[in-house]
Amino acid sequence: MTPHTSDAPGGTRVLAVANQKGGVAKTTTVASLGAALAQRGKQVLLVDLDPQASLTFSLGVDPEELDLSVRGVLLGEKDPSDVIVVTDEAVHLLPSTIELAQAEETLATRTGREQRLRVALETVAGDYDWIILDCPPSLGVLTAAALTAATDLLIPLQCETLAHRGVGQLLDTVHDVRTFTNPDLRILGVLPTAYDGRTKHARAVLDAITTSYELAVVEPPIPRTVRFAEAPAYGQSILRTAAKHRGAQAYREVADALLAT
Repeated sequence: MTPHTSDAPGGTRVLAVANQKGGVAKTTTVASLGAALAQRGKQVLLVDLDPQASLTFSLGVDPEELDLSVRGVLLGEKDPSDVIVVTDEAVHLLPSTIELAQAEETLATRTGREQRLRVALETVAGDYDWIILDCPPSLGVLTAAALTAATDLLIPLQCETLAHRGVGQLLDTVHDVRTFTNPDLRILGVLPTAYDGRTKHARAVLDAITTSYELAVVEPPIPRTVRFAEAPAYGQSILRTAAKHRGAQAYREVADALLAT
């Protein structure tokens, strides 16, 4: 990864975690990195841009009990400061609800739809060292808005054959975003998740993707473990539910790597 100086207000790093393929640990990565950065003394805001609201639920907030969400922010009805909630792990959260799906359809016809998240986050960016965006498993308006708002992009990747196709499609979208809305967006690289380095297939797929697309590998890889699936039931990240587990330690090391860039 190359050194990066943010152009965001106050030097805030805005990290989009994106891959339109579902089940690659985007939400786990956002929650875990957010907790790890908070443990390092950083002020962190997590933004749930998925109508499924998995990040919101994973951090102990019931989406069905929320009156306000990121939907109102994107539609210009609410300021982020009115919607942000504080979680048990010292990170702040801009939560989502299922209503975001309908809002995405509305945004498709609105002027400046790709810029709305960036403009909204500028009002609170000075309060945070890191803002991490949990993107939906698609390449629609919400992901484009996240990439437009971001200073950096991290691509979680399960090392399987179909990953090739997904990464190529995402990079096409990144090219468009750089051309039209955010020329300074930087790709930090791919983060291997659910990784089993003992298998030749996993290593071969990772080598092929990094070679084909000239992407860096963010290390260490995140190991496969049931502890990640268990954590959301407690409304906490693995850094709280299994603090000494090698999966939790891997995310701490990734956070340290991000801080070093």
